Amino acid sequence: MLTPNTAGIERITRMSKKKPGDIGNSENITIDQKLIDEGTAQLASEIKVLEAWLQELETSGDHNAEVIATRKSYNDMLRSRKEMLNTLENQAKLQEI
Repeated sequence: MLTPNTAGIERITRMSKKKPGDIGNSENITIDQKLIDEGTAQLASEIKVLEAWLQELETSGDHNAEVIATRKSYNDMLRSRKEMLNTLENQAKLQEI
């Protein structure tokens, strides 16, 4: 489900993905700077929250199947957000040129 906070990230993700048959390369994609700034802030915020949740799981001492599954899920989400942030930062650098 998209919320107002994640809708911008979804637009950025869709805009930054090259589809088969697209002409040109990712350097031809331009994204509004305000959208880049909002997406960057949102991703940074989500990364901090996920890192805090993972830290709480580590300090809880619980290692049952549910905690292990939750930890894996949070790690997957964290990795995904970091990849999106990296892609967004690279796109912003390309637009500066």
